[in-house]
Amino acid sequence: MTNSVSSAKHKYNVAAFFSGVGGIELGFEQTNEFRVVYANEFDKFARMTYSLNYPEINLDGRDIHDVDPRDIGSEDTDIIVGGFPCQAFSVAGYRKGFKDARGDLFFELLRMIEHRRPKAIFIENVKNMVSHDHGNTFKVIREALTKNNYFIKWKVLNGKDYGNIPQNRERIYIVGFDNKVAYDLFLFPEKIELDKTLKDVIDFKKKEDEIYYYRENKQGFFDELKRSIISQNTVYQWRRQYVRENKNGVVPTLTANMGTGGHNVPLILTDNGEIRKLTPKETFNVQGYPKSFKLPEEVSNGQLYKQAGNSVVVPVIRRIANNIAYALNNANRELVFTREAPFSIIYTKINGQFEGESYIKDIATTYEEALRKIELYNDELKVLDDSEYLKLIRKKGSQEFYSII
Repeated sequence: MTNSVSSAKHKYNVAAFFSGVGGIELGFEQTNEFRVVYANEFDKFARMTYSLNYPEINLDGRDIHDVDPRDIGSEDTDIIVGGFPCQAFSVAGYRKGFKDARGDLFFELLRMIEHRRPKAIFIENVKNMVSHDHGNTFKVIREALTKNNYFIKWKVLNGKDYGNIPQNRERIYIVGFDNKVAYDLFLFPEKIELDKTLKDVIDFKKKEDEIYYYRENKQGFFDELKRSIISQNTVYQWRRQYVRENKNGVVPTLTANMGTGGHNVPLILTDNGEIRKLTPKETFNVQGYPKSFKLPEEVSNGQLYKQAGNSVVVPVIRRIANNIAYALNNANRELVFTREAPFSIIYTKINGQFEGESYIKDIATTYEEALRKIELYNDELKVLDDSEYLKLIRKKGSQEFYSII
């Protein structure tokens, strides 16, 4: 990444939060349409990896709670991006949502959006965020963004289907614009054929350090590994008491706890018949980072595995960012939406559980006025209350509807 501006080409200014090692920013800058002017990451080990690769970026190491939106800088903020910590919304986490101390981090990101008013926003998170707490968690996020006058679209994309990366990694991506034209122009990328194989991201030939290998008399479960790990066309995992084979021929979803016990670290059969786990470098390859991406020698493997597991599939980000740039480049900036009133009429379209769009269609001074306006639309769309909306989410249904908030 670079924060230099080409004199021949305008680039959109990116402010990034919860940056990790910079995967989202990297995907945006790979389009040559964006430049990173500010990044924020609290974890000191992630910052070491970030700074090693992008020393020119203004990387703020403070807790986001301590960041004033003015600290981003005096230039306009064209887009705010972030993948706020997903543990509070993950099936693998504590399932506490906004009750968890980390749950308020979304609202800290929203604070930055409210003050900087970017042209666009981009959020990445675990796919189960949409169903967490029976749909309440995502409902809060969706309504908070739309009430701030952003037209939003969201979709769950799998890295193997949309990034040409052999990893089964489903994540939700939320894209929003302050402009209806840009919103209409933006489309999520289409599926692409997966032609990269395990051997494109894993070196089955190279002799690695001994710490990565599983040996007889070294692990008590080695005999079970030896019986089960017999193919190079698949990736395995030791799941505490049994070997799991990932039969779809891609790497299973990388997790942040790969380095804390080993039960989630993907395992392979090398060319010389040995069993080893992926190296930290290979886990970054599996996320689509370039081979030139550097890992700090002074950071432990456990922290590096964590960084890779918490990161993003860079090629998916790049494809979404390209479409965001197209929408921004072709939108009329005079059509920015800034209306406010006590009540908002929110239009929402949901296609199953993991895709949809939402925005303020109109405003009203009273709830009754909002109902009258909806009746005049004559489009036969229902007004759903909270209980009806949550029921729709539980049923994984598809519907267009209004809500009044």
